[in-house]
Amino acid sequence: MAQLDVNTKVGEWVAQHPRTSRVFEKLHIDYCCGGGTSVEQACWDRKLDPRAVLTGLQQALESAGGDPDQNWAAAPLAELCDHIERTHHAYLRSELPRLTEMVSKVISAHGASHPELPELGQVFAELRAELEPHMLKEEHVLFPAIRRIEQTAAGVNFPFGTIANPIRAMEDEHGRAGNALVRIRELTRSFAVPDDACNTYRAMLDALRDLETDLHQHIHKENNILFPRAIELERLRA
Repeated sequence: MAQLDVNTKVGEWVAQHPRTSRVFEKLHIDYCCGGGTSVEQACWDRKLDPRAVLTGLQQALESAGGDPDQNWAAAPLAELCDHIERTHHAYLRSELPRLTEMVSKVISAHGASHPELPELGQVFAELRAELEPHMLKEEHVLFPAIRRIEQTAAGVNFPFGTIANPIRAMEDEHGRAGNALVRIRELTRSFAVPDDACNTYRAMLDALRDLETDLHQHIHKENNILFPRAIELERLRA
């Protein structure tokens, strides 16, 4: 493994040591869509001390006890595709309808006293409308193509050309999803619970926070691990 320091990309830290994602989550450093940024640059962008952040990352590694989190950087690509479908896609298919209902109820009950809620509902609806067809494109086009590259010793001819073409489209959609997550965090003031919040309001904020965390992990595994490895494997087998 390459030496990790402040010049290492944020996504590479998490790719090699998944446990460090907890540090970046706490500091609101984007390690999925923004995974190509160095730790140092990410710190300057958020007005953080790079040395202090590096210390926190090193402490996370020292306390990891062998880092029990799955190291997807070394797993077969087909296994990673299966994991994303079984874990992250299944989570979204279960959680997005539940959240849609909760957001609607909270807007109906609290929209008059919380003018930010209608926009929250709109941003969430757009995010769901983006994610659901996105998952289908991955499951029916991109992931089968990646599995085929891994299973075939010689090069594979696809109707869409190189595997980088659908990957580029998926990364663009990831970027829009990432922007939606940022706006949701802004509108909820980092998921702060208002004084007049009912239990449904509290449950909605908790679920939105969990959605953000899961999507960060989901997009990271694709942008920073699965996609680069698939592109490189296709190149080697051409």
